[in-house]
Amino acid sequence: MQLARCAAAGIRRVEATSGYGAAMTVRYKWRGAFSSDELNALHAAAFGTRVFTDEEWDWVDLTAKHSLGWVVARDEHRLVGFVNVVWDGLVHAWIQDTMVDPRDHHRGVGRQLVADAVAASRAAGCEWLHVDFDDDLRSFYFDACGFTPTNAGLIALQQ
Repeated sequence: MQLARCAAAGIRRVEATSGYGAAMTVRYKWRGAFSSDELNALHAAAFGTRVFTDEEWDWVDLTAKHSLGWVVARDEHRLVGFVNVVWDGLVHAWIQDTMVDPRDHHRGVGRQLVADAVAASRAAGCEWLHVDFDDDLRSFYFDACGFTPTNAGLIALQQ
Protein backbone atom coordinates (compact mmCIF):
# COMPACT_ATOMS: atom_id res chain seq x y z
CA MET A 1 0.00 0.00 0.00
CA GLN A 2 1.26 3.45 -0.88
CA LEU A 3 0.58 4.97 2.53
CA ALA A 4 2.68 2.29 4.20
CA ARG A 5 5.72 3.51 2.26
CA CYS A 6 5.28 6.91 3.85
CA ALA A 7 5.65 5.51 7.36
CA ALA A 8 9.43 5.62 6.98
CA ALA A 9 9.28 9.42 6.79
CA GLY A 10 9.59 10.18 10.49
CA ILE A 11 10.82 13.03 12.62
CA ARG A 12 13.67 15.13 11.29
CA ARG A 13 15.50 17.72 13.31
CA VAL A 14 17.04 20.68 11.54
CA GLU A 15 19.11 23.37 13.19
CA ALA A 16 18.31 26.85 11.92
CA THR A 17 19.15 30.40 12.81
CA SER A 18 17.19 33.53 12.21
CA GLY A 19 18.56 36.58 10.50
CA TYR A 20 19.12 37.88 14.00
CA GLY A 21 21.33 34.96 14.98
CA ALA A 22 18.78 33.32 17.29
CA ALA A 23 19.22 29.55 17.12
CA MET A 24 16.26 27.24 16.94
CA THR A 25 15.83 23.52 16.49
CA VAL A 26 12.88 22.73 14.28
CA ARG A 27 11.43 19.22 14.28
CA TYR A 28 9.67 18.15 11.09
CA LYS A 29 7.22 15.26 11.19
CA TRP A 30 5.34 13.67 8.30
CA ARG A 31 1.71 13.24 9.39
CA GLY A 32 2.61 14.88 12.70
CA ALA A 33 -0.02 15.67 15.30
CA PHE A 34 -1.68 19.08 15.39
CA SER A 35 -4.93 20.61 16.58
CA SER A 36 -7.32 22.56 14.40
CA ASP A 37 -7.05 25.47 16.86
CA GLU A 38 -3.30 25.81 16.41
CA LEU A 39 -3.50 25.34 12.66
CA ASN A 40 -6.25 27.93 12.34
CA ALA A 41 -4.03 30.36 14.27
CA LEU A 42 -1.04 29.57 12.02
CA HIS A 43 -3.21 29.99 8.92
CA ALA A 44 -4.35 33.42 10.11
CA ALA A 45 -0.76 34.50 10.80
CA ALA A 46 0.61 33.11 7.53
CA PHE A 47 -2.14 34.38 5.22
CA GLY A 48 -3.36 37.46 7.10
CA THR A 49 -6.89 36.17 7.62
CA ARG A 50 -9.08 36.03 10.67
CA VAL A 51 -8.76 33.01 12.95
CA PHE A 52 -11.42 30.48 12.01
CA THR A 53 -13.05 28.22 14.59
CA ASP A 54 -12.91 24.42 14.54
CA GLU A 55 -16.54 24.38 13.46
CA GLU A 56 -15.72 26.55 10.45
CA TRP A 57 -12.45 24.88 9.47
CA ASP A 58 -11.72 21.51 11.04
CA TRP A 59 -8.22 20.80 9.75
CA VAL A 60 -7.92 17.49 11.59
CA ASP A 61 -11.04 16.08 9.93
CA LEU A 62 -10.26 17.53 6.49
CA THR A 63 -6.70 16.25 6.34
CA ALA A 64 -7.79 12.81 7.55
CA LYS A 65 -10.35 12.59 4.73
CA HIS A 66 -8.50 14.19 1.80
CA SER A 67 -4.75 14.17 2.31
CA LEU A 68 -1.93 11.83 1.47
CA GLY A 69 -0.26 13.49 4.43
CA TRP A 70 1.17 16.71 5.79
CA VAL A 71 4.33 17.95 7.38
CA VAL A 72 4.29 19.67 10.77
CA ALA A 73 7.23 21.84 11.87
CA ARG A 74 7.71 22.64 15.55
CA ASP A 75 10.20 24.66 17.54
CA GLU A 76 9.83 22.93 20.90
CA HIS A 77 6.04 22.73 21.23
CA ARG A 78 5.22 25.79 19.10
CA LEU A 79 3.81 25.11 15.63
CA VAL A 80 6.01 27.13 13.25
CA GLY A 81 5.06 25.57 9.91
CA PHE A 82 2.76 23.23 8.06
CA VAL A 83 2.19 21.96 4.53
CA ASN A 84 -0.63 19.75 3.33
CA VAL A 85 -0.36 17.21 0.50
CA VAL A 86 -3.65 16.27 -1.13
CA TRP A 87 -3.78 13.57 -3.80
CA ASP A 88 -5.82 11.58 -6.29
CA GLY A 89 -5.05 8.30 -4.52
CA LEU A 90 -2.59 7.11 -7.12
CA VAL A 91 -0.02 9.20 -9.02
CA HIS A 92 -0.80 12.91 -8.59
CA ALA A 93 -0.30 14.91 -5.40
CA TRP A 94 -0.63 18.64 -4.75
CA ILE A 95 1.11 20.93 -2.30
CA GLN A 96 -1.55 22.93 -0.50
CA ASP A 97 -1.44 25.53 2.26
CA THR A 98 2.28 25.93 2.82
CA MET A 99 2.34 27.99 6.02
CA VAL A 100 5.19 29.40 8.07
CA ASP A 101 4.72 31.64 11.09
CA PRO A 102 5.92 35.11 10.00
CA ARG A 103 8.20 35.18 13.07
CA ASP A 104 10.07 32.23 11.52
CA HIS A 105 10.48 33.44 7.96
CA HIS A 106 13.95 33.24 6.38
CA ARG A 107 15.02 30.26 8.49
CA GLY A 108 14.50 27.60 5.83
CA VAL A 109 11.33 26.26 7.44
CA GLY A 110 9.20 26.49 4.28
CA ARG A 111 11.90 24.95 2.11
CA GLN A 112 12.26 21.98 4.52
CA LEU A 113 8.48 21.53 4.79
CA VAL A 114 8.28 21.20 1.00
CA ALA A 115 11.37 18.96 0.81
CA ASP A 116 9.82 16.55 3.32
CA ALA A 117 6.51 16.64 1.42
CA VAL A 118 8.36 15.83 -1.82
CA ALA A 119 10.17 12.88 -0.20
CA ALA A 120 6.98 11.46 1.34
CA SER A 121 5.02 11.86 -1.91
CA ARG A 122 7.78 10.06 -3.80
CA ALA A 123 7.85 7.30 -1.14
CA ALA A 124 4.08 6.86 -1.57
CA GLY A 125 4.61 6.13 -5.26
CA CYS A 126 3.28 9.41 -6.59
CA GLU A 127 4.69 10.35 -9.99
CA TRP A 128 3.83 14.04 -10.01
CA LEU A 129 3.72 16.73 -7.33
CA HIS A 130 1.86 19.88 -8.35
CA VAL A 131 1.82 23.33 -6.78
CA ASP A 132 0.22 26.64 -7.63
CA PHE A 133 1.08 29.94 -6.00
CA ASP A 134 1.00 33.72 -6.24
CA ASP A 135 3.66 35.44 -8.36
CA ASP A 136 5.62 36.66 -5.35
CA LEU A 137 6.38 33.02 -4.45
CA ARG A 138 7.89 32.01 -7.84
CA SER A 139 11.45 32.18 -6.56
CA PHE A 140 10.61 30.12 -3.49
CA TYR A 141 8.95 27.27 -5.38
CA PHE A 142 11.16 27.30 -8.49
CA ASP A 143 14.57 28.21 -7.06
CA ALA A 144 14.47 27.03 -3.45
CA CYS A 145 12.20 23.99 -3.84
CA GLY A 146 13.01 22.76 -7.36
CA PHE A 147 9.62 22.93 -9.07
CA THR A 148 9.60 23.64 -12.80
CA PRO A 149 7.20 25.98 -14.60
CA THR A 150 4.26 24.38 -16.42
CA ASN A 151 1.11 25.59 -18.08
CA ALA A 152 -1.95 25.32 -15.89
CA GLY A 153 -5.43 26.75 -15.73
CA LEU A 154 -7.70 28.11 -13.05
CA ILE A 155 -11.40 28.93 -12.85
CA ALA A 156 -12.69 31.15 -10.03
CA LEU A 157 -15.77 29.31 -8.77
CA GLN A 158 -16.94 31.91 -6.24
CA GLN A 159 -17.19 35.45 -7.55
